[in-house]
Amino acid sequence: MRSRTGGRNPLTLAVLAAIWIATLANWPLWRALAALPEMGSARGALFIGGFCVMVAALTTALLAIAAWRWTIKPVIALFLISAALGAHFMGSYGAIIDSTMMTNVVQTDPREVRDLLSWRLLASVTVLAGLPMLLLWRVRVSAVGGWRQLGRNAIVFVISFLVLAALVFALFADLSATMRNHKTIRYLINPVNSFYALGQLAFPGKGVKKGPLAAIGADARVALRPAGSKPPLLVFVVGETGRADHFSLNGYVRPTNPELAQLGVVSFTDVTSCGTNTAASLPCMFSHLGKQGFESRDHDFENLLDLAQRAGLAVLWLDNQSGCKGLCDRVPNADASSAAPGGGTAPAALCSDGECLDEALLANLDARIAALPADRRARGVLLVLHQMGSHGPAYYKRSPADRKPFEPECTTNVLQQCSPEALINAYDNSIAYTDHMLAQTVQWLKTQQVAYDPAMLYVSDHGESLGENNIYLHGLPYAIAPREQKHVPMIAWLPPQTEAASRVTQACLAQRRAAPLTHDNLFSTVLGFMGVQAAEYKPALDAFAPCRGG
Repeated sequence: MRSRTGGRNPLTLAVLAAIWIATLANWPLWRALAALPEMGSARGALFIGGFCVMVAALTTALLAIAAWRWTIKPVIALFLISAALGAHFMGSYGAIIDSTMMTNVVQTDPREVRDLLSWRLLASVTVLAGLPMLLLWRVRVSAVGGWRQLGRNAIVFVISFLVLAALVFALFADLSATMRNHKTIRYLINPVNSFYALGQLAFPGKGVKKGPLAAIGADARVALRPAGSKPPLLVFVVGETGRADHFSLNGYVRPTNPELAQLGVVSFTDVTSCGTNTAASLPCMFSHLGKQGFESRDHDFENLLDLAQRAGLAVLWLDNQSGCKGLCDRVPNADASSAAPGGGTAPAALCSDGECLDEALLANLDARIAALPADRRARGVLLVLHQMGSHGPAYYKRSPADRKPFEPECTTNVLQQCSPEALINAYDNSIAYTDHMLAQTVQWLKTQQVAYDPAMLYVSDHGESLGENNIYLHGLPYAIAPREQKHVPMIAWLPPQTEAASRVTQACLAQRRAAPLTHDNLFSTVLGFMGVQAAEYKPALDAFAPCRGG
Protein backbone atom coordinates (compact mmCIF):
# COMPACT_ATOMS: atom_id res chain seq x y z
CA MET A 1 0.00 0.00 0.00
CA ARG A 2 1.73 3.18 -1.30
CA SER A 3 0.20 6.64 -0.87
CA ARG A 4 0.18 9.39 -3.45
CA THR A 5 2.88 11.18 -1.45
CA GLY A 6 5.34 8.41 -2.32
CA GLY A 7 5.77 6.90 1.14
CA ARG A 8 4.56 3.64 2.60
CA ASN A 9 1.31 3.55 4.54
CA PRO A 10 1.83 2.59 8.20
CA LEU A 11 -0.48 -0.40 7.68
CA THR A 12 1.81 -1.81 5.01
CA LEU A 13 4.67 -1.79 7.48
CA ALA A 14 2.44 -3.35 10.13
CA VAL A 15 1.45 -6.24 7.87
CA LEU A 16 5.02 -6.89 6.69
CA ALA A 17 6.31 -6.82 10.27
CA ALA A 18 3.56 -9.20 11.39
CA ILE A 19 4.47 -11.68 8.65
CA TRP A 20 8.17 -11.49 9.58
CA ILE A 21 7.43 -12.01 13.26
CA ALA A 22 4.91 -14.81 12.70
CA THR A 23 7.14 -16.81 10.37
CA LEU A 24 10.75 -16.22 11.44
CA ALA A 25 10.66 -14.84 15.00
CA ASN A 26 8.33 -17.64 16.07
CA TRP A 27 10.67 -20.44 15.02
CA PRO A 28 10.64 -21.99 18.54
CA LEU A 29 6.86 -22.30 18.26
CA TRP A 30 7.02 -23.96 14.85
CA ARG A 31 9.80 -26.27 16.01
CA ALA A 32 7.75 -27.31 19.03
CA LEU A 33 4.65 -27.94 16.94
CA ALA A 34 6.57 -29.86 14.27
CA ALA A 35 7.99 -32.16 16.95
CA LEU A 36 4.52 -33.27 18.09
CA PRO A 37 3.64 -36.78 16.85
CA GLU A 38 0.19 -35.70 15.71
CA MET A 39 1.70 -33.10 13.39
CA GLY A 40 3.51 -35.67 11.24
CA SER A 41 0.76 -35.77 8.62
CA ALA A 42 -0.82 -33.59 5.96
CA ARG A 43 -3.47 -32.54 8.46
CA GLY A 44 -0.76 -31.58 10.92
CA ALA A 45 1.06 -29.53 8.30
CA LEU A 46 -2.20 -27.79 7.42
CA PHE A 47 -2.78 -26.97 11.09
CA ILE A 48 0.72 -25.52 11.50
CA GLY A 49 0.21 -23.38 8.38
CA GLY A 50 -3.15 -22.17 9.64
CA PHE A 51 -1.73 -21.47 13.09
CA CYS A 52 0.99 -19.36 11.48
CA VAL A 53 -1.64 -17.27 9.73
CA MET A 54 -3.47 -16.93 13.05
CA VAL A 55 -0.33 -15.58 14.73
CA ALA A 56 0.22 -13.18 11.83
CA ALA A 57 -3.40 -11.99 12.01
CA LEU A 58 -3.22 -11.42 15.77
CA THR A 59 0.06 -9.52 15.44
CA THR A 60 -1.35 -7.45 12.58
CA ALA A 61 -4.38 -6.51 14.67
CA LEU A 62 -2.17 -5.33 17.53
CA LEU A 63 0.11 -3.35 15.22
CA ALA A 64 -2.88 -1.80 13.44
CA ILE A 65 -3.73 0.01 16.66
CA ALA A 66 -0.40 1.83 16.42
CA ALA A 67 -0.36 2.23 12.62
CA TRP A 68 0.19 5.98 12.55
CA ARG A 69 2.94 7.93 10.89
CA TRP A 70 4.93 8.75 14.03
CA THR A 71 4.22 5.66 16.08
CA ILE A 72 4.43 2.68 13.74
CA LYS A 73 8.23 2.50 13.55
CA PRO A 74 8.98 2.54 17.30
CA VAL A 75 6.13 0.11 18.00
CA ILE A 76 7.34 -2.31 15.33
CA ALA A 77 10.85 -1.98 16.74
CA LEU A 78 9.52 -2.89 20.18
CA PHE A 79 7.76 -5.94 18.75
CA LEU A 80 10.86 -7.01 16.83
CA ILE A 81 13.24 -6.69 19.76
CA SER A 82 10.83 -8.44 22.13
CA ALA A 83 10.29 -11.22 19.59
CA ALA A 84 14.02 -11.65 18.95
CA LEU A 85 14.83 -11.89 22.66
CA GLY A 86 11.92 -14.23 23.29
CA ALA A 87 12.90 -16.45 20.36
CA HIS A 88 16.46 -16.72 21.65
CA PHE A 89 15.60 -17.74 25.20
CA MET A 90 12.72 -20.00 24.23
CA GLY A 91 14.68 -21.62 21.42
CA SER A 92 18.00 -21.92 23.21
CA TYR A 93 16.93 -22.92 26.71
CA GLY A 94 13.40 -24.22 26.28
CA ALA A 95 12.19 -21.34 28.46
CA ILE A 96 8.49 -20.55 28.80
CA ILE A 97 7.46 -16.91 29.04
CA ASP A 98 4.65 -16.33 31.50
CA SER A 99 4.04 -13.86 34.33
CA THR A 100 6.31 -15.77 36.70
CA MET A 101 9.16 -15.76 34.21
CA MET A 102 8.58 -12.07 33.56
CA THR A 103 8.83 -11.45 37.31
CA ASN A 104 12.25 -13.06 37.17
CA VAL A 105 13.21 -10.82 34.27
CA VAL A 106 12.13 -7.70 36.15
CA GLN A 107 14.06 -8.77 39.27
CA THR A 108 17.21 -9.93 37.47
CA ASP A 109 20.34 -8.10 38.58
CA PRO A 110 23.30 -7.08 36.35
CA ARG A 111 25.32 -10.15 37.32
CA GLU A 112 22.60 -12.49 36.06
CA VAL A 113 22.15 -10.46 32.89
CA ARG A 114 25.88 -10.73 32.20
CA ASP A 115 25.75 -14.52 32.45
CA LEU A 116 23.00 -14.63 29.82
CA LEU A 117 24.87 -12.56 27.23
CA SER A 118 26.39 -14.50 24.36
CA TRP A 119 27.31 -14.24 20.70
CA ARG A 120 24.32 -16.42 19.91
CA LEU A 121 22.04 -13.88 21.59
CA LEU A 122 23.65 -11.08 19.60
CA ALA A 123 23.22 -13.04 16.37
CA SER A 124 19.57 -13.75 17.13
CA VAL A 125 18.79 -10.11 17.85
CA THR A 126 20.76 -8.95 14.81
CA VAL A 127 19.00 -11.28 12.38
CA LEU A 128 15.47 -11.24 13.78
CA ALA A 129 15.34 -7.59 14.88
CA GLY A 130 18.35 -5.65 13.59
CA LEU A 131 18.00 -6.42 9.87
CA PRO A 132 14.26 -5.63 9.58
CA MET A 133 14.73 -2.52 11.73
CA LEU A 134 17.48 -1.32 9.40
CA LEU A 135 15.12 -1.67 6.46
CA LEU A 136 12.26 -0.18 8.45
CA TRP A 137 14.16 2.99 9.29
CA ARG A 138 15.06 3.54 5.63
CA VAL A 139 11.41 3.48 4.57
CA ARG A 140 9.56 6.76 4.41
CA VAL A 141 6.11 6.68 6.04
CA SER A 142 3.37 8.49 4.20
CA ALA A 143 1.26 11.21 5.75
CA VAL A 144 -2.43 10.32 5.62
CA GLY A 145 -5.28 12.33 7.04
CA GLY A 146 -6.16 11.38 10.59
CA TRP A 147 -9.73 10.26 10.00
CA ARG A 148 -8.84 8.35 6.84
CA GLN A 149 -5.97 6.57 8.59
CA LEU A 150 -8.23 5.78 11.53
CA GLY A 151 -10.74 4.22 9.17
CA ARG A 152 -8.08 2.12 7.45
CA ASN A 153 -6.65 0.99 10.76
CA ALA A 154 -10.09 -0.01 11.97
CA ILE A 155 -10.77 -1.98 8.79
CA VAL A 156 -7.47 -3.88 9.02
CA PHE A 157 -8.05 -4.50 12.72
CA VAL A 158 -11.50 -5.97 12.05
CA ILE A 159 -10.33 -8.01 9.05
CA SER A 160 -7.45 -9.44 11.08
CA PHE A 161 -9.78 -10.58 13.82
CA LEU A 162 -12.24 -12.01 11.30
CA VAL A 163 -9.40 -14.05 9.77
CA LEU A 164 -8.34 -15.13 13.22
CA ALA A 165 -11.88 -16.11 14.18
CA ALA A 166 -12.45 -17.99 10.92
CA LEU A 167 -9.28 -20.01 11.37
CA VAL A 168 -10.09 -20.76 15.01
CA PHE A 169 -13.50 -22.06 13.88
CA ALA A 170 -12.05 -24.06 10.98
CA LEU A 171 -9.23 -25.60 13.02
CA PHE A 172 -11.00 -25.73 16.37
CA ALA A 173 -10.76 -29.49 16.87
CA ASP A 174 -7.00 -29.56 16.30
CA LEU A 175 -6.46 -26.27 18.12
CA SER A 176 -8.35 -27.26 21.26
CA ALA A 177 -6.69 -30.68 21.40
CA THR A 178 -3.23 -29.19 20.94
CA MET A 179 -3.71 -26.52 23.59
CA ARG A 180 -5.23 -29.01 26.00
CA ASN A 181 -2.61 -31.73 25.54
CA HIS A 182 0.43 -29.47 25.11
CA LYS A 183 -0.10 -26.50 27.41
CA THR A 184 3.36 -25.07 26.83
CA ILE A 185 2.43 -24.13 23.24
CA ARG A 186 0.36 -21.15 24.36
CA TYR A 187 3.43 -19.67 26.09
CA LEU A 188 5.46 -19.80 22.85
CA ILE A 189 3.36 -17.37 20.80
CA ASN A 190 5.90 -14.60 20.39
CA PRO A 191 5.96 -11.71 21.39
CA VAL A 192 2.32 -11.76 22.52
CA ASN A 193 3.36 -14.06 25.37
CA SER A 194 5.76 -11.41 26.73
CA PHE A 195 3.25 -8.58 26.44
CA TYR A 196 0.53 -10.64 28.09
CA ALA A 197 2.84 -11.61 30.95
CA LEU A 198 3.81 -7.97 31.50
CA GLY A 199 0.14 -7.05 31.51
CA GLN A 200 -0.54 -9.61 34.22
CA LEU A 201 2.21 -8.08 36.34
CA ALA A 202 1.02 -4.51 35.79
CA PHE A 203 -2.69 -5.30 36.22
CA PRO A 204 -3.03 -8.34 38.47
CA GLY A 205 -6.79 -7.96 38.70
CA LYS A 206 -8.07 -9.69 41.83
CA GLY A 207 -4.58 -10.71 42.84
CA VAL A 208 -2.52 -9.47 45.75
CA LYS A 209 -3.55 -6.00 46.88
CA LYS A 210 -0.84 -3.44 47.46
CA GLY A 211 -0.54 -1.99 50.92
CA PRO A 212 1.14 -2.48 54.28
CA LEU A 213 2.12 -6.01 55.22
CA ALA A 214 -0.23 -7.81 57.56
CA ALA A 215 1.57 -8.58 60.82
CA ILE A 216 2.04 -12.15 62.01
CA GLY A 217 3.27 -13.57 65.30
CA ALA A 218 1.57 -11.10 67.60
CA ASP A 219 1.89 -13.65 70.41
CA ALA A 220 5.34 -14.92 69.39
CA ARG A 221 7.81 -15.62 72.14
CA VAL A 222 10.75 -17.91 72.82
CA ALA A 223 9.86 -20.75 75.15
CA LEU A 224 11.75 -20.98 78.42
CA ARG A 225 14.71 -23.32 78.33
CA PRO A 226 16.13 -25.44 81.12
CA ALA A 227 18.55 -23.65 83.41
CA GLY A 228 22.09 -23.75 82.09
CA SER A 229 21.06 -24.52 78.49
CA LYS A 230 22.53 -22.58 75.60
CA PRO A 231 20.60 -20.55 73.03
CA PRO A 232 20.13 -22.15 69.61
CA LEU A 233 22.10 -21.02 66.57
CA LEU A 234 20.53 -22.14 63.30
CA VAL A 235 22.27 -21.49 60.00
CA PHE A 236 19.53 -21.76 57.37
CA VAL A 237 21.25 -22.03 53.99
CA VAL A 238 18.92 -21.18 51.12
CA GLY A 239 20.34 -22.99 48.12
CA GLU A 240 19.99 -21.92 44.51
CA THR A 241 19.11 -24.22 41.60
CA GLY A 242 20.03 -27.42 43.42
CA ARG A 243 18.70 -30.69 42.00
CA ALA A 244 18.15 -33.40 44.58
CA ASP A 245 18.99 -36.14 42.12
CA HIS A 246 22.51 -34.73 41.62
CA PHE A 247 23.41 -35.07 45.31
CA SER A 248 25.34 -38.27 46.01
CA LEU A 249 23.80 -38.20 49.51
CA ASN A 250 20.55 -39.05 47.71
CA GLY A 251 22.00 -41.89 45.65
CA TYR A 252 23.52 -40.02 42.71
CA VAL A 253 26.31 -42.18 41.26
CA ARG A 254 28.91 -39.38 41.10
CA PRO A 255 30.64 -38.26 44.34
CA THR A 256 29.20 -34.74 44.52
CA ASN A 257 29.00 -34.73 48.36
CA PRO A 258 32.31 -36.18 49.58
CA GLU A 259 32.71 -33.77 52.51
CA LEU A 260 29.15 -33.83 53.85
CA ALA A 261 29.20 -37.61 53.65
CA GLN A 262 31.92 -37.57 56.33
CA LEU A 263 29.94 -35.31 58.67
CA GLY A 264 26.97 -37.53 59.44
CA VAL A 265 24.34 -35.21 57.97
CA VAL A 266 20.78 -36.26 57.14
CA SER A 267 19.68 -35.73 53.55
CA PHE A 268 15.92 -35.83 52.93
CA THR A 269 15.20 -37.49 49.60
CA ASP A 270 11.63 -36.46 48.72
CA VAL A 271 11.34 -32.68 49.04
CA THR A 272 9.26 -30.61 46.62
CA SER A 273 9.69 -26.89 46.02
CA CYS A 274 7.02 -24.21 46.16
CA GLY A 275 7.95 -22.84 42.74
CA THR A 276 10.30 -23.31 39.82
CA ASN A 277 12.15 -20.01 40.15
CA THR A 278 13.54 -17.82 42.90
CA ALA A 279 10.90 -15.09 42.61
CA ALA A 280 8.14 -17.63 43.23
CA SER A 281 9.85 -19.99 45.68
CA LEU A 282 11.76 -17.68 48.00
CA PRO A 283 8.79 -15.68 49.40
CA CYS A 284 6.73 -18.88 49.59
CA MET A 285 9.47 -20.70 51.54
CA PHE A 286 9.36 -18.07 54.29
CA SER A 287 5.57 -17.72 54.38
CA HIS A 288 3.32 -19.21 57.05
CA LEU A 289 0.59 -19.77 54.44
CA GLY A 290 2.04 -22.70 52.52
CA LYS A 291 2.04 -22.94 48.73
CA GLN A 292 -1.73 -23.04 48.24
CA GLY A 293 -2.44 -20.23 50.69
CA PHE A 294 0.45 -18.12 49.45
CA GLU A 295 -0.65 -18.29 45.83
CA SER A 296 -4.30 -17.53 46.65
CA ARG A 297 -3.66 -14.73 49.16
CA ASP A 298 -5.30 -11.35 48.51
CA HIS A 299 -2.73 -9.34 50.47
CA ASP A 300 0.85 -9.74 51.66
CA PHE A 301 1.98 -10.80 55.11
CA GLU A 302 5.16 -10.55 57.11
CA ASN A 303 7.36 -13.64 56.96
CA LEU A 304 9.37 -16.05 59.07
CA LEU A 305 12.14 -13.51 59.66
CA ASP A 306 9.69 -10.91 60.97
CA LEU A 307 8.10 -13.40 63.34
CA ALA A 308 11.47 -14.65 64.62
CA GLN A 309 12.56 -11.08 65.28
CA ARG A 310 9.26 -10.25 67.00
CA ALA A 311 9.77 -13.26 69.26
CA GLY A 312 13.05 -11.72 70.41
CA LEU A 313 15.57 -13.74 68.40
CA ALA A 314 18.63 -12.23 66.70
CA VAL A 315 18.11 -12.48 62.94
CA LEU A 316 20.62 -11.88 60.16
CA TRP A 317 20.33 -12.37 56.38
CA LEU A 318 23.52 -12.61 54.31
CA ASP A 319 23.09 -12.55 50.54
CA ASN A 320 25.28 -13.74 47.69
CA GLN A 321 22.65 -13.52 44.99
CA SER A 322 20.15 -11.10 43.53
CA GLY A 323 18.62 -10.05 46.85
CA CYS A 324 16.07 -11.35 49.32
CA LYS A 325 12.94 -10.36 47.35
CA GLY A 326 11.91 -8.08 50.20
CA LEU A 327 12.05 -10.79 52.87
CA CYS A 328 14.96 -9.27 54.79
CA ASP A 329 14.02 -5.60 54.48
CA ARG A 330 12.95 -5.36 58.15
CA VAL A 331 15.77 -7.38 59.74
CA PRO A 332 19.56 -6.92 59.77
CA ASN A 333 20.95 -7.89 56.38
CA ALA A 334 24.12 -7.56 54.36
CA ASP A 335 25.70 -8.61 51.10
CA ALA A 336 28.45 -11.23 51.17
CA SER A 337 30.90 -8.78 49.61
CA SER A 338 30.14 -5.99 52.09
CA ALA A 339 32.39 -5.16 55.03
CA ALA A 340 31.54 -6.75 58.35
CA PRO A 341 31.46 -4.70 61.56
CA GLY A 342 35.06 -3.84 62.27
CA GLY A 343 35.91 -3.61 58.58
CA GLY A 344 36.55 -7.24 57.69
CA THR A 345 35.73 -8.26 54.11
CA ALA A 346 35.72 -11.49 52.16
CA PRO A 347 39.14 -12.58 50.83
CA ALA A 348 39.89 -11.04 47.42
CA ALA A 349 40.30 -14.53 45.95
CA LEU A 350 36.60 -15.20 46.55
CA CYS A 351 35.24 -12.12 44.78
CA SER A 352 35.87 -10.73 41.29
CA ASP A 353 33.93 -8.83 38.63
CA GLY A 354 31.19 -7.96 41.11
CA GLU A 355 30.48 -11.60 41.98
CA CYS A 356 31.56 -13.75 44.91
CA LEU A 357 31.91 -17.47 45.42
CA ASP A 358 29.66 -18.81 48.16
CA GLU A 359 32.46 -19.21 50.70
CA ALA A 360 32.35 -15.41 50.96
CA LEU A 361 29.16 -15.88 52.99
CA LEU A 362 31.28 -17.43 55.75
CA ALA A 363 33.84 -14.63 55.96
CA ASN A 364 33.82 -12.68 59.24
CA LEU A 365 30.77 -14.47 60.59
CA ASP A 366 31.98 -14.08 64.17
CA ALA A 367 32.06 -10.30 63.81
CA ARG A 368 28.68 -10.18 62.09
CA ILE A 369 27.05 -12.29 64.82
CA ALA A 370 28.73 -10.30 67.61
CA ALA A 371 27.28 -7.09 66.17
CA LEU A 372 23.71 -8.33 66.74
CA PRO A 373 22.01 -7.20 70.00
CA ALA A 374 23.32 -9.19 72.95
CA ASP A 375 19.88 -9.62 74.55
CA ARG A 376 18.56 -11.17 71.33
CA ARG A 377 21.59 -13.42 70.93
CA ALA A 378 20.91 -14.72 74.42
CA ARG A 379 17.55 -16.05 73.17
CA GLY A 380 18.91 -17.53 69.93
CA VAL A 381 20.29 -16.66 66.51
CA LEU A 382 18.71 -17.34 63.12
CA LEU A 383 21.29 -16.80 60.38
CA VAL A 384 20.14 -17.11 56.74
CA LEU A 385 22.78 -17.57 54.02
CA HIS A 386 21.41 -17.04 50.50
CA GLN A 387 23.66 -18.84 48.03
CA MET A 388 24.60 -18.24 44.44
CA GLY A 389 24.67 -22.04 44.38
CA SER A 390 24.27 -23.55 40.93
CA HIS A 391 22.73 -20.54 39.21
CA GLY A 392 22.89 -21.00 35.44
CA PRO A 393 23.56 -20.86 32.65
CA ALA A 394 27.19 -20.07 33.58
CA TYR A 395 27.57 -23.07 35.89
CA TYR A 396 31.34 -23.04 35.46
CA LYS A 397 31.50 -19.75 37.36
CA ARG A 398 29.96 -21.30 40.47
CA SER A 399 33.06 -23.25 41.48
CA PRO A 400 36.70 -22.13 41.84
CA ALA A 401 39.41 -23.46 39.55
CA ASP A 402 40.88 -25.71 42.27
CA ARG A 403 37.52 -27.36 43.02
CA LYS A 404 36.44 -28.90 39.74
CA PRO A 405 36.50 -32.68 40.19
CA PHE A 406 34.59 -33.33 36.98
CA GLU A 407 36.32 -32.49 33.71
CA PRO A 408 36.05 -31.34 31.01
CA GLU A 409 33.33 -28.87 31.88
CA CYS A 410 31.16 -26.58 29.78
CA THR A 411 32.70 -23.11 29.91
CA THR A 412 30.09 -21.14 28.02
CA ASN A 413 26.62 -19.88 28.79
CA VAL A 414 25.40 -21.16 25.41
CA LEU A 415 24.56 -24.57 26.80
CA GLN A 416 23.58 -26.10 23.45
CA GLN A 417 27.16 -25.72 22.27
CA CYS A 418 28.37 -28.10 24.98
CA SER A 419 28.20 -31.85 25.00
CA PRO A 420 25.76 -33.29 27.53
CA GLU A 421 28.73 -34.70 29.46
CA ALA A 422 30.50 -31.33 29.70
CA LEU A 423 27.28 -29.61 30.76
CA ILE A 424 26.67 -32.17 33.51
CA ASN A 425 30.30 -31.81 34.63
CA ALA A 426 29.94 -28.04 35.03
CA TYR A 427 26.70 -28.41 36.97
CA ASP A 428 28.05 -31.20 39.16
CA ASN A 429 31.12 -29.09 39.94
CA SER A 430 28.78 -26.43 41.31
CA ILE A 431 27.07 -29.07 43.48
CA ALA A 432 30.43 -30.31 44.72
CA TYR A 433 31.35 -26.75 45.64
CA THR A 434 28.06 -26.35 47.51
CA ASP A 435 29.06 -29.52 49.36
CA HIS A 436 32.35 -27.87 50.34
CA MET A 437 30.67 -24.63 51.38
CA LEU A 438 28.14 -26.51 53.55
CA ALA A 439 30.92 -28.56 55.12
CA GLN A 440 32.78 -25.34 55.92
CA THR A 441 29.57 -24.02 57.47
CA VAL A 442 29.43 -27.07 59.72
CA GLN A 443 33.07 -26.57 60.71
CA TRP A 444 32.32 -22.96 61.68
CA LEU A 445 29.27 -24.05 63.66
CA LYS A 446 31.43 -26.48 65.63
CA THR A 447 33.46 -23.50 66.85
CA GLN A 448 30.27 -21.94 68.25
CA GLN A 449 29.36 -24.78 70.60
CA VAL A 450 30.84 -22.98 73.61
CA ALA A 451 28.14 -20.29 73.41
CA TYR A 452 25.34 -21.92 71.37
CA ASP A 453 23.59 -25.15 70.48
CA PRO A 454 24.25 -25.01 66.72
CA ALA A 455 22.57 -26.64 63.73
CA MET A 456 22.45 -26.28 59.95
CA LEU A 457 19.51 -26.66 57.59
CA TYR A 458 20.06 -26.46 53.83
CA VAL A 459 17.20 -26.33 51.31
CA SER A 460 17.33 -25.27 47.66
CA ASP A 461 14.72 -22.91 46.26
CA HIS A 462 14.11 -24.91 43.07
CA GLY A 463 15.76 -27.38 40.73
CA GLU A 464 17.08 -27.20 37.18
CA SER A 465 16.64 -28.77 33.76
CA LEU A 466 19.88 -29.82 32.10
CA GLY A 467 18.75 -30.56 28.57
CA GLU A 468 16.19 -33.26 29.28
CA ASN A 469 13.59 -33.06 26.50
CA ASN A 470 15.57 -30.08 25.15
CA ILE A 471 14.69 -27.99 28.22
CA TYR A 472 17.34 -25.99 30.06
CA LEU A 473 17.46 -23.84 33.19
CA HIS A 474 14.20 -23.47 35.16
CA GLY A 475 11.05 -21.38 35.47
CA LEU A 476 8.48 -23.46 33.58
CA PRO A 477 4.90 -23.01 34.83
CA TYR A 478 4.59 -25.19 37.91
CA ALA A 479 1.75 -27.32 36.57
CA ILE A 480 3.80 -28.46 33.58
CA ALA A 481 7.32 -28.19 34.95
CA PRO A 482 9.31 -31.44 35.00
CA ARG A 483 10.33 -33.11 38.24
CA GLU A 484 13.90 -31.88 37.75
CA GLN A 485 12.78 -28.31 38.42
CA LYS A 486 10.79 -29.15 41.58
CA HIS A 487 12.69 -31.94 43.35
CA VAL A 488 15.09 -30.16 45.70
CA PRO A 489 17.71 -31.21 48.27
CA MET A 490 17.23 -30.69 52.00
CA ILE A 491 20.07 -31.46 54.44
CA ALA A 492 20.22 -31.18 58.23
CA TRP A 493 23.15 -31.32 60.67
CA LEU A 494 22.82 -31.43 64.45
CA PRO A 495 25.76 -32.27 66.72
CA PRO A 496 25.21 -34.43 69.85
CA GLN A 497 25.12 -31.32 72.04
CA THR A 498 22.23 -29.89 70.02
CA GLU A 499 20.46 -33.24 69.86
CA ALA A 500 20.38 -33.31 73.65
CA ALA A 501 19.18 -29.70 73.94
CA SER A 502 16.54 -29.89 71.19
CA ARG A 503 15.50 -33.49 71.94
CA VAL A 504 15.77 -34.16 68.19
CA THR A 505 18.14 -36.93 67.14
CA GLN A 506 19.71 -37.34 63.73
CA ALA A 507 19.16 -41.09 63.99
CA CYS A 508 15.42 -40.48 64.09
CA LEU A 509 15.59 -37.96 61.25
CA ALA A 510 17.57 -40.47 59.18
CA GLN A 511 14.78 -43.01 59.64
CA ARG A 512 12.34 -40.45 58.23
CA ARG A 513 14.55 -39.13 55.43
CA ALA A 514 12.30 -40.56 52.71
CA ALA A 515 9.11 -39.01 54.11
CA PRO A 516 7.48 -36.61 51.61
CA LEU A 517 8.20 -32.98 52.49
CA THR A 518 7.69 -29.64 50.76
CA HIS A 519 8.70 -26.04 51.26
CA ASP A 520 5.48 -25.79 53.31
CA ASN A 521 7.32 -27.58 56.14
CA LEU A 522 10.13 -25.02 56.48
CA PHE A 523 8.27 -22.28 58.42
CA SER A 524 7.19 -24.51 61.31
CA THR A 525 10.39 -26.59 61.26
CA VAL A 526 12.52 -23.49 61.84
CA LEU A 527 10.19 -22.14 64.54
CA GLY A 528 10.12 -25.50 66.27
CA PHE A 529 13.88 -25.80 66.34
CA MET A 530 14.32 -22.24 67.60
CA GLY A 531 11.76 -22.86 70.35
CA VAL A 532 9.43 -20.11 69.16
CA GLN A 533 5.83 -20.36 70.29
CA ALA A 534 3.28 -18.62 68.04
CA ALA A 535 -0.18 -19.22 66.65
CA GLU A 536 1.32 -19.61 63.18
CA TYR A 537 3.40 -22.64 64.27
CA LYS A 538 1.84 -25.88 62.99
CA PRO A 539 3.21 -29.02 64.67
CA ALA A 540 1.96 -31.19 61.80
CA LEU A 541 4.22 -29.26 59.40
CA ASP A 542 7.30 -29.36 61.62
CA ALA A 543 9.56 -31.93 59.92
CA PHE A 544 11.49 -32.40 63.17
CA ALA A 545 8.44 -32.77 65.43
CA PRO A 546 8.07 -36.57 65.03
CA CYS A 547 11.64 -36.92 66.29
CA ARG A 548 11.31 -34.56 69.24
CA GLY A 549 11.25 -36.52 72.48
CA GLY A 550 8.80 -35.82 75.23
